[in-house]
Amino acid sequence: MITLDAVAARFPEVAPGELALWIERRWVRAERDPDDAWRLTEMDVARVRLLVELRVTLEVTEELIPVVLSLIDQLYDARRSVRAILAALDEQPAAVRAAVLDAARRQPSD
Repeated sequence: MITLDAVAARFPEVAPGELALWIERRWVRAERDPDDAWRLTEMDVARVRLLVELRVTLEVTEELIPVVLSLIDQLYDARRSVRAILAALDEQPAAVRAAVLDAARRQPSD
């Protein structure tokens, strides 16, 4: 776990108050420790990095951030689902894999 100050030091282009606001808005899901200090996981830090890219580099407006984050989260969920399906498919007999792949190839593309 990483302190909020340590994360703020990694991203000097973002004011510590803005980082706290991102946590308050649940854009970053940090946790409080017994001393009431924010602690972030590496996944939280990756989320901060994404937010810095969106807000600072790409200049996405504050109003659009929840929409963008929701879409990105949906994309990651879809990728996890596809990986799980592919792993399950890989465990099937060759005839089943071939039948599924053949059926997938026959599907119309959008």
